[in-house]
Amino acid sequence: MTRRTAIAALTAAGSTLQAAGGAKPGCQTNAWKINPANFDELLAVLAKVRNFGYQGFETSFRNVQSQFADPAGAKQQFAKLGLKFLNIHVFLNEYDPATRIAPPDLIERVARGGAALQAERLVLSGGPCGENGKFNARAAAAKSAALNKAGELCRGLGIRAAYHNHGPEFADGGREMLALARDTDPKLVDFVIDAGHGMKAGGDVLGFFRANHKRIAGMHVRDFRGEEQLPLGQGSLDYQPLAKAIGAAKWQGWLINEEERLNDVKPGDSAIGPARESMKRIFGV
Repeated sequence: MTRRTAIAALTAAGSTLQAAGGAKPGCQTNAWKINPANFDELLAVLAKVRNFGYQGFETSFRNVQSQFADPAGAKQQFAKLGLKFLNIHVFLNEYDPATRIAPPDLIERVARGGAALQAERLVLSGGPCGENGKFNARAAAAKSAALNKAGELCRGLGIRAAYHNHGPEFADGGREMLALARDTDPKLVDFVIDAGHGMKAGGDVLGFFRANHKRIAGMHVRDFRGEEQLPLGQGSLDYQPLAKAIGAAKWQGWLINEEERLNDVKPGDSAIGPARESMKRIFGV
């Protein structure tokens, strides 16, 4: 390597690290097949997450609900692994039709369990507020009210509440995401943005980040080529503008790699390994 090449490489590396701001690397566990009835399977996956160099993890409530009644052992295991429990995530195939999020009894049960396990956030996914890509303002108002109520509950339990989008919330000009940002209380509700799904849907994820980065606790990063999801960095989504915006905002949230597949294939290490390297290259974390 010549001196000029070395200087160029160091400059490029420095710009990438600067773009990362204070962001931290996290991982969603749904890249691996985990039997929710066997907590040891989750622990084995978390050991892999740590070995790939992630600092925190997100997982489905189903994978930890067996520990709600007696959380001490699980907390010890998480501490031993040296991983922060970032988000306990509630994703359902069907949501409360009145609110487009999980029903209140499930929200309360998972919030209490997550708080007992010292998760930082209860993350709620939801159904779209509208049909055929068309925004429904009344449905969004009901969802916002339900999220505020969940946030009140979480605040009393010492855990934060956050909303997690998929593609539909960024469709139709992102009107649902803008409504949720406007009508939810910043003191009660954060966002864990799925940047990949939002960009694939044609949404202005970059603009949403710039306007709301103080409320964004984390961002899921994934990649697509057409309809096919590929490991981060192997698809066609351009994350460089977002990386630069993270640096400009000095954002200190969590970048969370998520490698799920619509056909329910669990790619595990074969996707997470390359994605982790791409996260370092793109975001510098």
